Amino acid sequence: MEAKECRPMVAEAKGSDRQNEGKKCEKDEKKDDCMTGFVVNWMNMRDAFTGRILWEQSDDWENMYDKEIEAHVPAEILKCKAVSREVNFSSRQEMHNFRLEQKILLHGQPFEEWIFTFGFVMPGSTNTWQQVIEAADEMLPVDVLSGNVVIDTRFLDGDTPIANCRVRIFYDG
Repeated sequence: MEAKECRPMVAEAKGSDRQNEGKKCEKDEKKDDCMTGFVVNWMNMRDAFTGRILWEQSDDWENMYDKEIEAHVPAEILKCKAVSREVNFSSRQEMHNFRLEQKILLHGQPFEEWIFTFGFVMPGSTNTWQQVIEAADEMLPVDVLSGNVVIDTRFLDGDTPIANCRVRIFYDG
């Protein structure tokens, strides 16, 4: 699969804890200090050509830092030529170069790697970020992939880690 991203979109600015508003994630701060102001609110995946939502999840993201979480995605997503992924997140801190690195693991071994850059994040804001991921010419069978794919995502501000999330993918249907 080839990953392409769409332009980021600032959805709205929310009120925030004044004590942390405008605080920037500095390299010498603990990761936990930056994590407390960063939250994934929801995520969805669509057929990039029709816009039809194939999967969405708005809960369990609060556990994303503590444990590997599961996502049950319809197997039909593997037939899409391109998938659009939207991530809605909030940040109390200002970030100058917000980005994410994703390693796709199959049976625990690196399979693919994607890097996406969002850029500047206003303090106290909620944002929606969309990326388009194009399918490979040939896909592995669903029975090989389901339960054996883990997406390991690192959220960063420049080179400063903010959060890490592991999602195990199950293809249903």
